[in-house]
Amino acid sequence: MKKLLTTAAALAMLAPAAYADGHNAYVIGVSNTVQGNGWREQMICAMRAQAAAEGDVDSLIVAHRNTDAAGQLEDLNNLIEAGVDAIVLNPANPDALNSALDAAIAAGIVVVAVDAGVTAEGAYILSNNQEEYAYLGARWLFEQLGGEGDVVYMRGIAGVSADTDRDNGFQRALAEYPNINVIHEVFTGWQQDQGKQQMFDFLATGIPFDGVWTSGIDNVIVDAFTESGAPLVPIVGADNAGFVEYLSTVEGLSGAAVTNPGSVGGAGIALAVDILNGEAPEDTTVLVDPVLWENTTEEGREVIANAQNPNLDPEWPVSVTVPGWTDYSMEDIIACEG
Repeated sequence: MKKLLTTAAALAMLAPAAYADGHNAYVIGVSNTVQGNGWREQMICAMRAQAAAEGDVDSLIVAHRNTDAAGQLEDLNNLIEAGVDAIVLNPANPDALNSALDAAIAAGIVVVAVDAGVTAEGAYILSNNQEEYAYLGARWLFEQLGGEGDVVYMRGIAGVSADTDRDNGFQRALAEYPNINVIHEVFTGWQQDQGKQQMFDFLATGIPFDGVWTSGIDNVIVDAFTESGAPLVPIVGADNAGFVEYLSTVEGLSGAAVTNPGSVGGAGIALAVDILNGEAPEDTTVLVDPVLWENTTEEGREVIANAQNPNLDPEWPVSVTVPGWTDYSMEDIIACEG
């Protein structure tokens, strides 16, 4: 039976041996720096589910807390000391973790960054295509506004490469629509409560605007409009279950959801095992391309209706698997055992 351990328990572990049947007994470390965010929680559950599905993973050591790059460095060094075979991390910064990642790679530890990139030479990256994520949603929004108007731009965490990549995509779309103005820009920290309060605060100013682009903090932004009585404007978010439901049920809401599966974490576990088993991909960067679902056409509404899943937490993406990478079931990821 596979073991799911904390970093404290892991410090006493020895490097794994092989199972009696010849399978490997890999120990994989996980490092994540954001709690209380549905996307990150799904990512962790996907990692647990995929580790359980892999025949060659003996145990998973999870460092999962709210911290910054300095705290993540500490967690990574603890994982190295624990003697893990691979580290799968969602990096707080593309460059600031290099001392630990370089040490891990030098020690023969496989390093896979998910959701965002790192610059350590020899690290692998398996990520949703964050630039394309932002570009697709921003372009849709700007087209909905007829190519002109004022928008609210709600970002993630400053300095995190996923946010930087998304900003590149947003700016690329903005350059194509010179009559679109960003009237208000905030960093939500990818926290639902924070993003909702930021929207409440801006609505209270009475400054008019025509649309909202969000970095995946979305259903609570709709809540801010409806609870304050403000007229709805077109809103772009991610494929989070709550927002996808709202696109079908909230009267007067025009919106689009861009897929951004947290299950990329599970794909990162699968990639780490492949590399450990000598099956590394030719390219060290693997991107998962997003698609956009919108509720302004009959075809789009049908896609959204089929995507809904009432069994998921409202903050979880409805894309719970990554085809070709993950092997667990819907029940496995929801259970999030361990």
